[in-house]
Amino acid sequence: MDLNDVRNLKAIDAHNHIFHFPKYDNEMQLNDLETSWKVACAANTDKIFISTMEGVCHTEMVESENDYLWNLSQEVDYLYQWVVIDPRNENSFLQAKRMLNNGKCVGIKLHPREHNYTLAEFGDKIFSFASDFGAVVQIHPEDSATWILPHADKYPDVTFLVAHMCSWLGRAYADAIEQAKHGNVWADTSGSASYCNVGVEYIVNRVGSDKILYGTDGYSSGFQRGRIEYAQISNEDKANILRFNAERLFAKTFEREKK
Repeated sequence: MDLNDVRNLKAIDAHNHIFHFPKYDNEMQLNDLETSWKVACAANTDKIFISTMEGVCHTEMVESENDYLWNLSQEVDYLYQWVVIDPRNENSFLQAKRMLNNGKCVGIKLHPREHNYTLAEFGDKIFSFASDFGAVVQIHPEDSATWILPHADKYPDVTFLVAHMCSWLGRAYADAIEQAKHGNVWADTSGSASYCNVGVEYIVNRVGSDKILYGTDGYSSGFQRGRIEYAQISNEDKANILRFNAERLFAKTFEREKK
């Protein structure tokens, strides 16, 4: 595989957000689905996994936003849903129970910081539920990425996808991937963290590329794509991050979608 092969490879963006209501969009300048998809296409992407910023940032909107994305993902081929759970909201668990068996729902989205809870209090409730489904759980780190290890070691049937890889040169992310007893900790490149100098290279050199997913967090997809394409790693590693790892991790989801 050469660099041209990498550039021609359709990416899967495993961590993206849209704003559903313009009144909340005071930062992204109307980053609605249409805009997000145009930017993704410019970066040669054919699938985006999304939770809305309203669902992630406003606890009172979790249920309505889950339903919104559930319905939208059934209609839009390239769109896949992360179902957001708030552990204090029992209806969000009922939504997840219904949605996780569908081919357009890729897993559970958690944001303890924005929803104002801790995994020390609610981790067992969330992850025992996720374990019943063998779910992928995408989570914003509360602290160093290694903080997820006790939960990952306790729940081997859950895949923990820790977002925003590469802060502090990725040492904590590499440690978490490396030290997980069951090999069930992954990371994604979303957000500004991957701007960190040699951050992607550091993690790949430490633990390989097999458990790293491409994500943009709604930031410039072109920049994020270029960060991977021009990283000082092998073309095979770049292809893993941009697409092949997601195909492997979400293979059952994509199979359900075909049925």
